[in-house]
Amino acid sequence: MTLGATPAGALGHIRVLDLSRVLAGPWASQTLGDLGADVIKVERPGSGDDTRAWGPPFVTDAAGQPTGESAYYQCANRNKRSVAIDITQPAGQALVRELAQRSDVLIENFKTGGLAAYGLNADSLLAINPRLVYCSITGFGHTGPYAHRAGYDFLIQGMGGLMSVTGQPDDAPGGGPAKVGVALADILTGLYASTAILAALQAREHTGRGQHIDMALLDVQVACLANQGMNYLYGGGVPRRMGNAHPNTVPYQDFQTADGHMILAIGNDGQFRRFCDAAGQPDWAADARFATNTARLANREVLVAQLRTLTRTRSTRDWIALLEQHAVPCGPINTVADVFEDPQVIARGLRMTMPHPQAGPVPMVASPIRLSDTPVSYRAAAPQLGQHTREVLTDHLGLSAEAIQQLFDQGVLA
Repeated sequence: MTLGATPAGALGHIRVLDLSRVLAGPWASQTLGDLGADVIKVERPGSGDDTRAWGPPFVTDAAGQPTGESAYYQCANRNKRSVAIDITQPAGQALVRELAQRSDVLIENFKTGGLAAYGLNADSLLAINPRLVYCSITGFGHTGPYAHRAGYDFLIQGMGGLMSVTGQPDDAPGGGPAKVGVALADILTGLYASTAILAALQAREHTGRGQHIDMALLDVQVACLANQGMNYLYGGGVPRRMGNAHPNTVPYQDFQTADGHMILAIGNDGQFRRFCDAAGQPDWAADARFATNTARLANREVLVAQLRTLTRTRSTRDWIALLEQHAVPCGPINTVADVFEDPQVIARGLRMTMPHPQAGPVPMVASPIRLSDTPVSYRAAAPQLGQHTREVLTDHLGLSAEAIQQLFDQGVLA
């Protein structure tokens, strides 16, 4: 049974043509693939998606030899079929147009205007398939003075304000701007893109028309400033780096313990009172300086100093055991290794394995989406470059073996 013919999930009736690479676009298409869509990944012959080479680590075969497929590539490309087509050649462009005519969604992350030269831009493909949902992902969008700039996650985290509120204050040890430890602007853009695609597919049910989605990493990063952005727009104060502290609630940060660190995430006055009772400091909850969150914000430095002295008196494990009995939100600061050993993570099945054509079982992180009636499915690990070229062109375009071989001989396919 081919990948596209597996039992239908929520999107089992949807075909996605994925011309994107690296992370934002592939994250969006993988999300759709997990939900059942048939995702055809069009890649550049010879090298394919840039992230195939972004190792180590690389997936190894049964003999322990690297396959050339990075772990990074595996994280965003499961449930897809790979077709290697040279879109710089007219015959390759024709193949992509034919696939687009038979698709519901197209995702691409070429520079603004980059696909127009090949006749694969939104206007060209919507003209031949008016029901197509065409999603473009760029750094800065298709309009505005930065439209033709290249955009990368790290750059966007800086330009979009995230690094101005991430890291220790400038006057603190190790102070200065810091990026988030994963490519969050890319991932959030991928998630917003998948939401926009689903909305456009739903709109198509009523209008009969597809549409062009213009997603920009900078737009998403600015939108995701969330409370920090709104605090500035309404209050006028420019948010600053506060380390692990929260601008709007106290105490909500990390604290040193007798043997490490823990997180207190107290979000309301009731939780603070319960913390004080559990910690043997009931007077703090009655103190006018600390009784309300507004008061605690005004007296943050005094309270945090007292808390830092207190939290060093017990181990992390002991604090968590005590505070959980009183329904006070708290927890450890886990390493990635700790995360995958956590009993809750194990119980939720967030680590799973999928068979790889060369490597055998490959560990992966599961989708967090839980649907009771049409659950996500894991049908295939990330494909090898061009693994499904013949299959897709036969099944979807009806090309004969001879015609396909001729395209291989011409260098259009690889």
